[in-house]
Amino acid sequence: MGIAYIKVALVYFVIGVGLGIYMSMVHDYTLTGVHVHINLLGWASFALAGVIYWLFPKAGNNLLSKIQFWVHTISLPVMMICLALILKGNDQVEVLMGVGSTLVVVSVIIFAVNVFLNVGTKAGSR
Repeated sequence: MGIAYIKVALVYFVIGVGLGIYMSMVHDYTLTGVHVHINLLGWASFALAGVIYWLFPKAGNNLLSKIQFWVHTISLPVMMICLALILKGNDQVEVLMGVGSTLVVVSVIIFAVNVFLNVGTKAGSR
């Protein structure tokens, strides 16, 4: 699963950098919150999870890593699209934003549980 995480993270990296350059070109920084969350939760966090899952196959090759992958992969775009709409003045998606945000938090908790259960505590333990 580690490689899948890294590949999805790269997609978020391209989107985050693209959004950043777009905002700079048009001098409209309304979507800064979306840009930051895509880079942190999409690129950095997902890439780090991928590296951890690659380094520790016991954590990366189990049901928890698969559940986390899909919960995060589905909920983060929902959260980001809703955040963009809210920042542009559409408050009708606030409930959906709450659902997406909550599911992102759930995916982070699943990741933490998986790491605590399946990553060895001894140096070099896999």
